[in-house]
Amino acid sequence: MPIYTSQHTLGTATPTMIAGSHYMAQDVTIHNMTKSSNEYIYVGGPNVTIANGIHIDPGGTLQLKLQPGDALYAVSDPDGLEAGVFQSLQGG
Repeated sequence: MPIYTSQHTLGTATPTMIAGSHYMAQDVTIHNMTKSSNEYIYVGGPNVTIANGIHIDPGGTLQLKLQPGDALYAVSDPDGLEAGVFQSLQGG
């Protein structure tokens, strides 16, 4: 089972791919590295915005299962927040 870890600096305008697509399913854990109040990360598809994404609170963690071929994107409010990502590929 291959495991990947990464950190991504996010902006408010352009979505950043934080978990790329693979040929097998993957478990993905995303952590909002900030501890400051009212600083959120929003995740979703390639068109994610702060208006349509699922938010992660400061210091919060979100766990998702991505299907083969799916990718995950994120933006932040404010600019410059760090997202920590842990990917575990299934069946590898």
